[in-house]
Amino acid sequence: MEFESKILSRQIGDLIYASGYSLGTAESCTGGRISETIIAIPGASNYFKGGIVAYTNEVKMHLLGVSADTLQEHTAVSEEVAKQMVSGAIDALQVDFAIAVTGVAGPGGGTADIPVGTIWIGYGSKDDIRTFKITENFGRDINLAIATNRAIRLMLDFLKEKLNDKKTEEDNNEHAVPDMKA
Repeated sequence: MEFESKILSRQIGDLIYASGYSLGTAESCTGGRISETIIAIPGASNYFKGGIVAYTNEVKMHLLGVSADTLQEHTAVSEEVAKQMVSGAIDALQVDFAIAVTGVAGPGGGTADIPVGTIWIGYGSKDDIRTFKITENFGRDINLAIATNRAIRLMLDFLKEKLNDKKTEEDNNEHAVPDMKA
């Protein structure tokens, strides 16, 4: 595991734990690497509920609720599937935030339309799911390390934005002058 990923994972843990929220994962091509990075931090059980390794379309459909129509129309390696995996993980694991990854890590499996190295990362909350696409191929091991690190970094940035916005809103409400009209 990369040292940087571990540092980022600790920052995620600090943010989520302090806020009382929970996190889960849905992983296809990364096969649990993101979950492994998260649980490498002592105390992760306080906020990390679990992960689903959805390597096949059947698992994506049955455990994560990914639509067969979406898989047929867009393939498993698509933005739409990454979003549905995030939503499915949030529902299945009963978490506030989730990270999902689906892609072609290599060395085989790529096509002209979806070449090796194409990896979609989904992350967010029930109301705000975002995606990021990786398109470079550096070989399977490096592709997976890049996807894992990028997913952790994207989730950290998302949490900083969302949780800091919420804290600012709470701070503003705390210091608001009460309305004296009855």
